[in-house]
Amino acid sequence: MKKFLSAFLFFTLLLGTPAITSAQEAGNDIFSADDDDLNVGGDIFTDFNEDIENAKVVEDERFYRYGRFFSFNLSLGLTTFDGNRGLAYENLPPSYGVSFTFFKDFQTALGLGVEFSKHSMFLKDAVRAFPDKRCNGNTEACPPGMVEISMLRVFLGYRYYIDTANLGTAITYSNPYLIGRLEYWYTTNKYTDQTQLPNDAGGGLGAGVGFGLEFPIELKESYIGLEFLFHSVAFFDKNTQRYAPLTDGGYGFEDLGGNAYSTMVSYIFNW
Repeated sequence: MKKFLSAFLFFTLLLGTPAITSAQEAGNDIFSADDDDLNVGGDIFTDFNEDIENAKVVEDERFYRYGRFFSFNLSLGLTTFDGNRGLAYENLPPSYGVSFTFFKDFQTALGLGVEFSKHSMFLKDAVRAFPDKRCNGNTEACPPGMVEISMLRVFLGYRYYIDTANLGTAITYSNPYLIGRLEYWYTTNKYTDQTQLPNDAGGGLGAGVGFGLEFPIELKESYIGLEFLFHSVAFFDKNTQRYAPLTDGGYGFEDLGGNAYSTMVSYIFNW
């Protein structure tokens, strides 16, 4: 009997050992997997980062092959105003512009340029600016008459070209973009009918926002550009009462408030 029990226990232990060993090995494998995940080289974002870097390289190569790097723009257009300035001014087109654009990638670009426009204003009655002036021996104050206005502005601009890959062919062909500009407007008022009156001149900081289109003549070589901008400017004579009428019922303007609008057509050289 004792020999039988001894034999039974021996075979039981012999058969149970592989199961225990297998369970221990499985446990070790689980912990080993955890250890691998905690290793420095086991970053779960590694593959994701590699995909981003590869996509960036491909995008840069595509830009160097198909993109534009610099452009030089020659522009003609029209500059107009609203408010009292719009009522006072007679616009004398065209406006002129020259600018230089640097492309950072397919969708963003920085620009630097200068624009110039001329306007006129006729003050047929005496105004507050010159109450003591006499003309032609008259006893009344002399009206300023014709005033020529020159406006020179320099600007730094930022363009964002809209992704048109999933839009129609016509929209893609026009290369639409949004633009924002920081500007400085320098204005000179010259009294052509009263040469004894000194010129008025001063500058004002402004900003412009709008959109534009570029139609290719030859891809990567030359384009025709069309740009529409709204300008908000702190003109040096914006709130002046210099041109208010000196007498009741006279012709003049209590202020020269108003915003500016510009439409420019450009011929664009690229390289």
